[in-house]
Amino acid sequence: MRLLVASDKFKGSLRADEACRAIRDGLAAALPGARFDLCPIADGGEGTTAALVEALGGEWRQTQVTDARGRPLLARHGAVPARRLAILEMSAASGLALVGDLPQEPAAASTFGTGELLLAASEGADEIVLGIGGSATNDGGLGMALALGWTFRSADGAPFQPTLANVTEAARLAPPARRLPAIRVACDVDNPLLGPRGATRVYGPQKGVRDFAWFEARLAHLADLARDHLGRDLRDVPGAGAAGGLGFGLMAFAQATLCPGFGLVADALGLESRMREADLVITGEGRLDRQSLSGKGPGGVAEMARRLGKPVVAFAGSVEPAAAAIFDLAAPISSGEDDVGESMRRAGERLRACAERHAGEIRLLARG
Repeated sequence: MRLLVASDKFKGSLRADEACRAIRDGLAAALPGARFDLCPIADGGEGTTAALVEALGGEWRQTQVTDARGRPLLARHGAVPARRLAILEMSAASGLALVGDLPQEPAAASTFGTGELLLAASEGADEIVLGIGGSATNDGGLGMALALGWTFRSADGAPFQPTLANVTEAARLAPPARRLPAIRVACDVDNPLLGPRGATRVYGPQKGVRDFAWFEARLAHLADLARDHLGRDLRDVPGAGAAGGLGFGLMAFAQATLCPGFGLVADALGLESRMREADLVITGEGRLDRQSLSGKGPGGVAEMARRLGKPVVAFAGSVEPAAAAIFDLAAPISSGEDDVGESMRRAGERLRACAERHAGEIRLLARG
């Protein structure tokens, strides 16, 4: 019996690789002779780099960048030299969690550090996979563009260093001489750059944005500049509004392609071919709910398993009935009456025990 264990992280408790090992350890004791293929997954958000580095046998590299408020920061990214692949998350440089100790000043928050991290990751790489969740910024990728070497010029042709405050004075752009490798961006939202569903109004408030019109005017001007330079308008491309408009910035200033996060990660992991070899698939995450049905993480695993005719089991900290319906078995690792803090502290132990408890059902499902 061959079991593919493709779990996502249990947020705040277990990394994806730790969750996979806990499930394996619980089942191995009850299913002697079973063979396990551990494939930690992610959907492009937090934990994507760690999942891919672990699964692909990559290595970690560090470089000094600046955080969203300009302070020096040692950020890491993943590299898979054999595939000439670099993996990174913008949150490692420009993440909201990194500046949580400071008062929110969204007009001063910049993606410059993400640009620095991209340049470092591009050394020796032919391809970059980039996750863009957890942003502290609402600058449309302006800071990143500056770090990559884009030049902004005023109406009289003089170059100047723009900020969100004065970017409306820019009249045209000039690209850097250096070209980046192909970049695929894990992006699971379809928000445009501007408007009621745009970056500023939907994601800005959590970053301290209050004056929507001020930010919208600056992002609109940035989009105009990019349109005039590129000959195409990117502001309404689905995902342009992701991460404070960084989705737009990556397309405009780094020639990146936005991709569904789970599909991008699954492709990099060779998940479909590995699933074809399995008798049963096991996945998991901290909470299975309606969001799990949208093709992310365990929901994406379930959809792929169904398409390939494989039974699929999920373990989670908690399970909503609507989410459980897409699995052959969906089991919470703790009862609803348990203390949440204690459950999170003991997540590994409880996940192992839950897997062991359900080993008999898994054996029957795997045998068809």
